[in-house]
Amino acid sequence: MYDVTIIGAGVAGIFAAHALMEAAPGLKVLVVDKGKPPRERSCPLEQGGSCQCDACEAYIGFGGLGRSEGKYNFTTDFGGELEGLLGERLAMERLDEADRILCLYGAAEAVPYRTHSSSLAARAEAGGLKLLSSTVRHLGTRLSRQVLDGFYEALSAWADFSFRTEVVSLDKNSGGFILRLSDGRTLPSKKVFLATGRSGSGWLEQLLPTLGLEARQTRLDLGIRLEMAGGQLDSILQETFETKLRYDGDGFSATTYCMNPSGRIIRKHQEGLVMADGQNFKEQGSKSANLNFTLFVPRHFPTLQEADACARQVLGKVNRGGDRLAVQRLDDLRRGRSSSPEGIRSSRIRPSIEADPGNLAEELPELYVRAAMEFLSALERLLGERLDGDALLYALDGKFYAPRLAVDCRFQTEIEGLYAIGDCSGSTHSLSQAAASGIHAARCALGLS
Repeated sequence: MYDVTIIGAGVAGIFAAHALMEAAPGLKVLVVDKGKPPRERSCPLEQGGSCQCDACEAYIGFGGLGRSEGKYNFTTDFGGELEGLLGERLAMERLDEADRILCLYGAAEAVPYRTHSSSLAARAEAGGLKLLSSTVRHLGTRLSRQVLDGFYEALSAWADFSFRTEVVSLDKNSGGFILRLSDGRTLPSKKVFLATGRSGSGWLEQLLPTLGLEARQTRLDLGIRLEMAGGQLDSILQETFETKLRYDGDGFSATTYCMNPSGRIIRKHQEGLVMADGQNFKEQGSKSANLNFTLFVPRHFPTLQEADACARQVLGKVNRGGDRLAVQRLDDLRRGRSSSPEGIRSSRIRPSIEADPGNLAEELPELYVRAAMEFLSALERLLGERLDGDALLYALDGKFYAPRLAVDCRFQTEIEGLYAIGDCSGSTHSLSQAAASGIHAARCALGLS
């Protein structure tokens, strides 16, 4: 009999396990994941190959998405609804606790920075924008993997891990839960933490009806990625290393994401689709002359299937069955004309990725183009100058979420002893809030404040 079984060894799951280990080292804990231990995870895309994985190495396995650039935003301004569930004070305590645990394994090597500036916030508001603030500890890929290795060494010496294993069924009984695993084992557990993230959404949707639970609405973020001259935002970036801005339009909000001064744009593969993602210059090993960021517009759908169908329709139209991205000059978009290969080649802003010149207004739903144009007008008001017409707009970036699952302020579902933490709760949308949710649920499960 296990005291706690954690299904999923992503960020939420491993921080929950760590909190249990520190507070109650005598517990018997099992962590189940269909991926691999940290040092065995290797995505073929990283070696220039193609991704044919059943369980994508980039997203599944010990550490989950934390294995990538490891960017932890310690804030309640964005990244999920932790504050709404816990209140501001307790939410920040849990985020601080997540940072403390990270630093136990070497994360302090990455010096944190803040993105807030009172004067910039006032200027942004005058221009019709809201400045979102955070304390950021950006580990980078090398340090992130080093931290996860240390994390795994500590946890694996205490808890039982079962990798390359799936939970076939989960049933409630008088003593807790019965789990049937894909390796044939049937195990009892007093409490269970669901920590399967976005990658486990399909599995979770099949499981919920057997427990009498129901998933709620699903969020989907899509948005244009912009690449502009590196100096264009100097007047705001001199006050913060990076800036996160939100624009509220008629019936939508649009928020900047993953701002990369001196960075480049790369292809991101997820859900069988290809998107325009950004890479920090520290990951590249050298600086570019450009800056890039995505302007995400969130939408909510009644079901996961409807959200996925929208993503496939919009992104699939751009991809055209391959890895195609589309690009357009800002001036061309403003004038309602397509960009040409010659126009892109002669642009003052050299594209950091190969993309197909075109007309985004013809390829994307009107919402995403309108949001970008209104946001850029507000950004020009903030800057006090017109943006370079050679700025490039790429279609399209995407961020996927798991369906929302009803949880209380302990991240406990409607079934006693069953917790949903991290992205599979639909309530956290960042590494830091996922980690904090795991810590909080673990302490609540132990009856601690």
